[in-house]
Amino acid sequence: MLLPAPTQYPSPDALILRRDRAERILNGLRAGVLCLLGAAALAYAPSLSPELNRANVLLLIPTLLWTIGQYVLWYRRPGLPDWLSLANAVIDVTAVTAIIGAYAIAESGVLALRSPIFLMYFVVLAARPVASSVRRAGIVGILAAVEYTTLVVWLFATNRIAPVMNPMEAIFAARVSPLDEAAKILLLAIGGMLATYGAFWVEHLVLESSRESSERQRVATRLVQAELDTLKLQLSPHFLFNALNSAIALIGSDRLAAERMVAELSDFLRLVLSGSMEHEVHLERELELLERYVRIQRVRFQEKLSVQFDISDEARRALVPSLLLQPLVENAIRHGIGPRATPGHVWVSAQRVGESLEVEVLDDGVGPSPRRSRERSRGTGLGLANTATRLIHLYGDNHEFQAGPREGGGFAVRLVMPFRLRSSPAEAEPVVAA
Repeated sequence: MLLPAPTQYPSPDALILRRDRAERILNGLRAGVLCLLGAAALAYAPSLSPELNRANVLLLIPTLLWTIGQYVLWYRRPGLPDWLSLANAVIDVTAVTAIIGAYAIAESGVLALRSPIFLMYFVVLAARPVASSVRRAGIVGILAAVEYTTLVVWLFATNRIAPVMNPMEAIFAARVSPLDEAAKILLLAIGGMLATYGAFWVEHLVLESSRESSERQRVATRLVQAELDTLKLQLSPHFLFNALNSAIALIGSDRLAAERMVAELSDFLRLVLSGSMEHEVHLERELELLERYVRIQRVRFQEKLSVQFDISDEARRALVPSLLLQPLVENAIRHGIGPRATPGHVWVSAQRVGESLEVEVLDDGVGPSPRRSRERSRGTGLGLANTATRLIHLYGDNHEFQAGPREGGGFAVRLVMPFRLRSSPAEAEPVVAA
């Protein structure tokens, strides 16, 4: 998995995704509730007046069509329209107010205000924390209180309700007490405030979680980057130690060859240090380094060593881990060709295969069994292990690393990694996988 570069502030994408999912679930619940209300309206239809039945039809059918229409219009999209969560809440609150008002017009204000449909206001408010922002939750809470207050004032002002101040007397006389209605308005206001605070709390928790996740990613990226740097730094001393040992061995027998090896080694190290800050470079540059390294080894092995290249033009432009080829070829020469009494060959190839880059380093040396005993006795073999670990850190599971005996004798290393090109300076940053 590729780790994105952390930003200073957490992205709201996680919060938007959660609200989108919540709105989809709420719309399904809305459809279920409307179907239940429709079934109840049908069941009570014979005992209700034509006016009440007409009010049920005029309110339930458009609301149900709007709910179902959302599935047709937007649910195939990856995200719902941003305005939909507010629109649905406004429609729900207004629908509840309209039903209460319709009942008051069709029958009586007392029946309308005592109807259990009033509780639907709180159902709408309860859904706001998971589906709305703080501002939208506040708007819906205010809207519910204002609409119901306006409805109650209108009913009292038009004398559709005969008020009784004493709540107990209002119950026995089948009337409405202004005190009861004021208490209901107060409860609506409190419900709106709780919904707004709930939306704030949910938003705070999600953003805090996103911020902590971003920080964890930042720390993980730095740890992986530090480990990559450590692995890469291991290669240069490892190679330098081996090259200097070879130069020292030549001083007594061929001083001019030792001097030539030291000069080639100086040029090689200059190239290595010039790109020491990069974790990925073009394969063309790796081949340039490798050719210098091969020249160093030919000073020592002379005609005993033959290195052949088969690199496609397209592969030369691909990005590969820096110092990828040199440890593999060094492993082939030192542990495969070196122990041979006769001349040996190393083959290096790189080709693009689909969206991958395939790299192979083959030799016809002594094979894996003598190689392993030689590595144990000298404490070597760092090149292969280091390369495998670096590939894991850079590409995660999106790579292959195979090393083992080759048919016909010798040893083979095969690497498969993503084929990538550096098309802009912004892509110069290394890709780190977790």
